Amino acid sequence: MKKILGVYTAPNPHWVGDGFPVRSLFDYEGLGRHLSPFLLLDYAGPVRFEPASRPRGVGQHPHRGFETVTIVYQGEVAHRDSTGAGGTIGPGDVQWMTAAGGILHEEFHSPAFTEQGGVLEMVQLWVNLPAREKMAAPGYQTLRNAEIPSVDLPDDGGKVRVIAGRYKDASGPARTRTPMDVWDLRLNPGANTRFEIAEGHTLALVVLHGTVLVNGVEIARDGQLVQFDRAGRDIELEANNGATVLLLSGEPIDEPIVGRGPFVMNSSEEIVQAARDFTNGRFGQISA
Repeated sequence: MKKILGVYTAPNPHWVGDGFPVRSLFDYEGLGRHLSPFLLLDYAGPVRFEPASRPRGVGQHPHRGFETVTIVYQGEVAHRDSTGAGGTIGPGDVQWMTAAGGILHEEFHSPAFTEQGGVLEMVQLWVNLPAREKMAAPGYQTLRNAEIPSVDLPDDGGKVRVIAGRYKDASGPARTRTPMDVWDLRLNPGANTRFEIAEGHTLALVVLHGTVLVNGVEIARDGQLVQFDRAGRDIELEANNGATVLLLSGEPIDEPIVGRGPFVMNSSEEIVQAARDFTNGRFGQISA
C-alpha cells in the first residue's frame, strides 16, 4: 500500500478575473513542488451566477513552460488562444492546452451560460513539462465527454473516467508529454475499491464531493487533497456517501522548478527571458 503523507484542506477562495472563484489546493511554490509532474490545482465553485449581459472570466494572459488542463463539471467555459484554437467546453469536457514555448489565451463563461446563468464548477490543473519540451510549439486538445472512456468499477463501486493514462483496458484520449494518469472517479456509497498505481509515481487524490475513507485509516472530505508516498503500488478507497474524486498520478520530473506567475521554467534566467519575450510580443496574438 502507498503510505499517506498528509491530508490538506483547500484555503478560502479567491477570484481569478471576475468569473472564477477558486480554491488552490496546491501550487508550485508549496505542495506542488512535491507532486511532480503536477504544479497547481485550482477548484472553481460550485457557485451560482445570475444571468448577465457581459461574459465573466479572465482576459488575455500568457503562459510558458507547462500545460493547463481544464475539467468542467457544471456550466460552460469558452476559450481562445494565440494558436488560433478555441471553443466551448461543458459538463464532462476537458481542455488540454500545451503552453510550452509560449501562448496567450483567454477564458470566459460561454455566451449561453452568461445569458442563462447557472452553476459553474470546474478544475484547472497545471502539468509541468520536462526541460526538453518547455520551448516546444504550443498546442491545444479538446476532449469531449463522449470521447473519454468510462469504466465500471468492480462490485458496483462506481465508475472511472479515463482522461489521461490507462485504467484496465481503457486508454484516455489526452496526449501527454510524460507518463501520467488523470482519472475522474465517481464512487458509490459503501463499496471498497482497490486501485493499482505505478511504483515510484507521484499520487494525489482530490475529493471534490463526498467523504472517502482512504486505506482504511484517513478520511478525506470535500475540498481536501490526500498526498501519498511514491513507494508502493496500491490504495483503497471507500466512499461513505457518493463521492467525486480526481486521481492524479505521474512519473516525477526531477528537474528544478523556477516559477513566476504564469511562467514555470528551470532557471531564473529562463523566467527573465519569458517575461522579455512576452513584453516583446513573441507569444503571438489572439485574433479578433
